[in-house]
Amino acid sequence: MSNTKLKIIALTAMVIDHIGYFIPDMPDWFHWLGRLAAPIFIYCIIIGYKHTSSIKKYLVRLYVFAFGMSVMNMIINQIVHYYERREAIYVDYYLTNNFLAPLFLIGLLIMLLDQRQTKYLLYFFVWQIISTILSITLVEKYSLLSLNDLTATYMFFGTIFGNVLLTEGGILFIVLGILFYLTNKNKGVLAVGYLLFCLIIFVIPLKWRGGIGGGISNILFPFDDTQWLMIFALPLILLYNGNRGKGAKYFFYIFYPVHIVILYFIHLWMLNSTPI
Repeated sequence: MSNTKLKIIALTAMVIDHIGYFIPDMPDWFHWLGRLAAPIFIYCIIIGYKHTSSIKKYLVRLYVFAFGMSVMNMIINQIVHYYERREAIYVDYYLTNNFLAPLFLIGLLIMLLDQRQTKYLLYFFVWQIISTILSITLVEKYSLLSLNDLTATYMFFGTIFGNVLLTEGGILFIVLGILFYLTNKNKGVLAVGYLLFCLIIFVIPLKWRGGIGGGISNILFPFDDTQWLMIFALPLILLYNGNRGKGAKYFFYIFYPVHIVILYFIHLWMLNSTPI
């Protein structure tokens, strides 16, 4: 199975998942299928890194699209502020989806690892501390771009600053990308590592999510109790045949933010939410 075919499968699973997320009263199995998307997209980043003719342009492209989507999300959140009623309370509804951000960070980290840039890896680690403090300061002290739900604001700064804690999926998806990079030459080792990772994802919601540290644990482990179903992406990943595939170089970059925005506004229209 080529890289392009893997992306098409991941994209299909992602759209089904997002339909289930944005459109009310969809069946739960939409989300179950959606769990296939993230690990396949992450694996495709490793493939893309290996086959790209210019690593620099590849990473710049990922960051530019992640940055652009983050700005788009913030503009929508600032201008089109809606809330919906859930069980007799009103909940602010903001757009936070931006999986391009962790994909960029994975690509950046595997470049530093691949080129054995120990000094820059240290700089990256230090920057994570600095950018975390900077994000907290801008949000909590100065209320910059503040929203009623600060998660959306933190996600914005996390993408802009390249912070592994403040991006969609959190640090564990970054770890999964590193795991794929380190094991991609041996499918047996990759399979064992991936199964262990899925086991951790299964255990976390049962043991720690919402427990230790409350909000902190939700940042570190931002998964629901169905994320472990990503285990069923393994056979598809193992079917990858080393071929890059043809076409659709920019299609995935463009389709992702466009379909999110369309589904977001369909959701708001269907709920007949009240604008503030």
